[in-house]
Amino acid sequence: MRPAHTPLAAPSAAGPAGTAAAAGIAGPGRRTVLAVLAGAGASLAVGAGAGRAQAADGCTVRLTARPSAETERVRLAQALRASEFQPTGRYVPANTALKITVLPYDEVLPTLWIGQWDYYGTLTEPRRYALKPGTNTITDPHGGPVYFSLEGDGERAAVTFGSASGSVPMPVFRLGQTEEADFQRQLDTYTDVPVVELHGPRSIMTLTRDGALLYRDEDHAALLTLVEKIIGTESDISGLDGSKPVHRPKAGGYHFTEVSVVPSGVGAYATHGYNGFPRAYLDRATTVSGLGTRGWGLYHELGHLHQQFAYKPGGLTEVTVNIYSLAVQRALGQTSNLLTVDAATGLTYFQSARAKFGTAGLTYEKSFGAYEKLVPLRQLELAFGEDFWPRLHRLVREENPASASTETAKRYRALATYASRVSGYDLTDFFLTTWAFPIDAEGRAELAALHLPEPPVDPAALTD
Repeated sequence: MRPAHTPLAAPSAAGPAGTAAAAGIAGPGRRTVLAVLAGAGASLAVGAGAGRAQAADGCTVRLTARPSAETERVRLAQALRASEFQPTGRYVPANTALKITVLPYDEVLPTLWIGQWDYYGTLTEPRRYALKPGTNTITDPHGGPVYFSLEGDGERAAVTFGSASGSVPMPVFRLGQTEEADFQRQLDTYTDVPVVELHGPRSIMTLTRDGALLYRDEDHAALLTLVEKIIGTESDISGLDGSKPVHRPKAGGYHFTEVSVVPSGVGAYATHGYNGFPRAYLDRATTVSGLGTRGWGLYHELGHLHQQFAYKPGGLTEVTVNIYSLAVQRALGQTSNLLTVDAATGLTYFQSARAKFGTAGLTYEKSFGAYEKLVPLRQLELAFGEDFWPRLHRLVREENPASASTETAKRYRALATYASRVSGYDLTDFFLTTWAFPIDAEGRAELAALHLPEPPVDPAALTD
């Protein structure tokens, strides 16, 4: 599996600092609903419900402030930032003056973003523009979709696109608002706009026009409903139940975007702000059947935007991410990838891993394959309940222990000690003896200091 680039602890808001790329393990491969139409002037409230931004004579985008993506990353104790974009449904051509009027009702100013994410492409990220109250004129050399971000806590602002704003409407399908026939009409009308978007309450899917046309006959309401279910499932296993302020779901949504290129061997990737999918993966990302039955790559990449850093040493970047992938498989009624039978051995990953227990020189990082490494994480759920990982996520958020990506031993220690605390049992034998995790002497001492009883059942004996 292609290793992930390590994200910086506090990367620049202007661009990605790291990626997590999916390849071999990924099997088949590796927001807000825009606003309510407020009237004939096509006024829309971003961050509320869904609406239409398709009036050629302009529109007003109403914004509600929320915490920045970096603020949310820190609160959630996660490794990657997710999206903070509030989409508009507008597109501005290259070298075209965009004229907008900013109305900071509560004295908070939005930030304008123009362009598309494409980490490995020529243009790697949207361009960021600071705005001032009143009239603003911005000319972007490349053009692209128009987004806003507004940092704060419920403050309000609005941005008006006049009839001569320089922007044009994009084809947009908004879950709960757009009829399929209307979306098809948009695709046939806005033929000069090279970008198409699908908006759900917690999702933005940005596609090239050519990419969107490949699967234009899909039921886009069903597709976005499925995307929202996947997001909800990963939120649930992350323990984002709102039981405390620190456990509320992430502000804003998640951005899935078609990208122009990926490195050889990479099916898709995750980095700060979004998940990137090449056109070859769209059959699994933008079709109901594909996403519902073969969408492991999307579940996996979205999982990277939920991973917590405290127990994620580099060697587990492509392992703990699949806690979320497996949860989605269960939610969608799929057979677990861990039960895949290897044609050469006739064994599932549970069985092939078990056959290695106790062998000479056994080490977790080197002796087990990618899916085998995932087995003990699933066994913790089987032994201690489906709420094991939600409880662990909540505890980590509440304590939010500091660690750097280079502190491998510390993060392995954290996995073993947090797992023992959440289960209520001493898991020293499970981690050190059976699975040969690299828990150092300090970690062994921390486990012993918990003074927990032995588990009534050996988690390593369990299987789906």
